[in-house]
Amino acid sequence: MNRDSQRLAEVNELTEKIIGAAIEVHRELGPGLLESAYQQCLLFELKKLGLQVENEKALPIIYKEIKIDHGYRIDILVENKIVIEIKTVDFLNDIHEAQILTYLKLGNYPIGLLINFHTKLLKNGLRRFINSK
Repeated sequence: MNRDSQRLAEVNELTEKIIGAAIEVHRELGPGLLESAYQQCLLFELKKLGLQVENEKALPIIYKEIKIDHGYRIDILVENKIVIEIKTVDFLNDIHEAQILTYLKLGNYPIGLLINFHTKLLKNGLRRFINSK
């Protein structure tokens, strides 16, 4: 197995664990709560799995030669590879997708998961994004 396919397999395995943890949180809580409640519960589940997680990870903007600490924050970063953006909205729209794609680009992260907990079935609120650089 070459290095790229090994990296892809690792990221896919992590993604499966994250989705499983999100499903567990949704199964326990259902829709209707605030983003912060789902975020804290998902953090708990991911830590229980032994994953390295960062909550509210600061993400500066690098513009040409300057670094701008503008207050962007990734909801959850897993293993310094996978960005998780949590929503509790009626419908995911283009601005939500643009937000996670921007985070992937700014942080040079390979994969992002956009998770909307405000759905009857969580699979309808999951979207995976790949940083095509």
